[in-house]
Amino acid sequence: MTNPQLLIDQENRYTEARIKIKVPQKYHQEPILNYLVVNHNLEVNFLGALLGANGQNDGWFDLVLKGHSEQINNALLELAELDVEVWHISGQETDGW
Repeated sequence: MTNPQLLIDQENRYTEARIKIKVPQKYHQEPILNYLVVNHNLEVNFLGALLGANGQNDGWFDLVLKGHSEQINNALLELAELDVEVWHISGQETDGW
């Protein structure tokens, strides 16, 4: 698991980060991914997901988050506070226009 505070540079540029997360079964009825959009004003693209129809196991998501580095860092901190395991983070700077 990567420390979410180490993801993005400190200049608060517009960027994207690819993350893989494990959402515990206890959150299957909670809009965890919606929190990233609403609470942190991020664009979230799904690259892959594994979540059983019966919801008896953890869910796995491969996501790309787009936004300012501060927004992404804050979102990752919120996921950590919820005990959502972030097990891969890669960032890529992009121009902000």
